[in-house]
Amino acid sequence: MKPCVFIHTNEKQIVGALVSKYSFERFASNPAAFEVRLVETRTHDWMAAHEGQLYLRDGLKRTWLNEDLQSFTVLRFTPPEIMGYKGRSLVVDPDVFCISDINELLNRDMKGASLLARHRAGTKQDVWASSVMLLDNARLTHWKVEENFEEMFRFERDYMKWITLQLEPQGSIGLLETYWNDFDRLTPETRMIHNTKRQTQPWKSGLPVDYRPPESKGSLKPKNIYHRVRRALFGDYGMLGKYERHPDLNQERLFFALLRECYEKGIVTEAMIRHEMKHNHVRHDALDLLKATPTLDERPLFAA
Repeated sequence: MKPCVFIHTNEKQIVGALVSKYSFERFASNPAAFEVRLVETRTHDWMAAHEGQLYLRDGLKRTWLNEDLQSFTVLRFTPPEIMGYKGRSLVVDPDVFCISDINELLNRDMKGASLLARHRAGTKQDVWASSVMLLDNARLTHWKVEENFEEMFRFERDYMKWITLQLEPQGSIGLLETYWNDFDRLTPETRMIHNTKRQTQPWKSGLPVDYRPPESKGSLKPKNIYHRVRRALFGDYGMLGKYERHPDLNQERLFFALLRECYEKGIVTEAMIRHEMKHNHVRHDALDLLKATPTLDERPLFAA
């Protein structure tokens, strides 16, 4: 069985997901050695069925919104089930782009670990970033996503503990080097760049913010009070401002160089990009930028 790269996404991030898929194939020494698949929220009816219901997140009861920018995150746990708990898979967010040969990671000796992930910066050792995970599917038979998802709405499973892998058996997680999930840092050592700061995702600049800020346990915390009042008066995304330009213009260039190559190969079309621009999923100057940005063959990423 070939290993498979899974990119989980929703409609808001579909362009990023397609560019991500292309990036894995583009830089691979042997693209035929693995598959790349998208896992989309729109194909999972059990998610849509909970629209507007309360679930447990970081000790608070929050409202589930399928249209939220990152509603896809629970789909990080689908690959083992999809693959029949066999073989090996890599799961990544749709804002992760590969700039190296992924076969190196897919063939890694996992040394008996069920999965590999990087630590969350500034957190305890048992808090992990599940946005990029290398999975030994046979060791993850306890991942039953629909069932686990339902537990959040019975307030039996906390989303934050689930998503940061705190519910995994002790000692089952191996360490993934940070350059395989580089948070908004692009260097010659980076293998996969993750535009994790939603406010500055390069394809969103200038658009109205369409994600909900995090809140933590404690109903009387000033931040939580502010967001409750803001939501009551202006809606979930009211008064949140606009996406900003990424401070590292090389990361913006990388995305639009890859998008241009996707455009030239027919992976994305002008009609599709215009549709995403119309719905504020992609910045409104995206077509101009992709046409003005050299491909990575024309101008390598770290060219002077």
